[in-house]
Amino acid sequence: MAMDIKEVETLIKEALPDAIIEIQDLAGDSNHYSATITSKEFSGKSKIEQHKMVYNSLKGKMGNELHALAIKTKEQ
Repeated sequence: MAMDIKEVETLIKEALPDAIIEIQDLAGDSNHYSATITSKEFSGKSKIEQHKMVYNSLKGKMGNELHALAIKTKEQ
C-alpha cells in the first residue's frame, strides 16, 4: 500500500501548521519520497529531534503505508 504526496503533506501540516513542505516522489511509485520541511517549530532543536517531529507527524504510517522518506529539515 502506498501514500500519495498530498496525504504525507497533510499529516505533516497537521503537526507543524507553519511548515513549508516540498515533497518529491523519488521512484514514481508513491512509496519513496524526499521531503524538505521548513518550520519555526524546529528552532533550538537538534536535527534528530526535528526528524522525530516529522516521523511522529506521520502517525505510525512510516514503514507501513510509506516505505521510505528522506527528510531534510530547516529552521525558519
